[in-house]
Amino acid sequence: MLKDNLVMLRKLKGYSQEQIAEKIGISRQAYAKWENGMTVPDIEKAALLAQVYGITLDSLTKSENVDGVGILPPAPKGKNIWGVAVLGDRGQIVIPKAARDHLGLKSGDRLIVGSDEVGIALLPADYVESMMQELEDMIAGNVS
Repeated sequence: MLKDNLVMLRKLKGYSQEQIAEKIGISRQAYAKWENGMTVPDIEKAALLAQVYGITLDSLTKSENVDGVGILPPAPKGKNIWGVAVLGDRGQIVIPKAARDHLGLKSGDRLIVGSDEVGIALLPADYVESMMQELEDMIAGNVS
């Protein structure tokens, strides 16, 4: 887990082992041992690694292996990767339970579907509506 995340994060960020080692104040050889699973960093060095990679300490030590995809990279701090949702014949998806629980989503909730060129985003309709109302109020306040 940890060793796989260290390799994946370093490559995703485009760093060499030497660069990461320098950022956290250790030798390249010590960092290489962490990536090989020969040793593990102490808690202070692990916290520095999480900071360098922009993730939480918790996500540095965990990994999720998804069938047909492989090991997912740790999500950036403040973001989550919940796993895979499969698109049904009629376009329906099931949002993973952990995501529903974390976000407080329940049956019947309305979600706004947005997208860019790569994928989709689901936002609670109440949230989007309140943001639109704030924008309207701000515009009305500026006009008078």
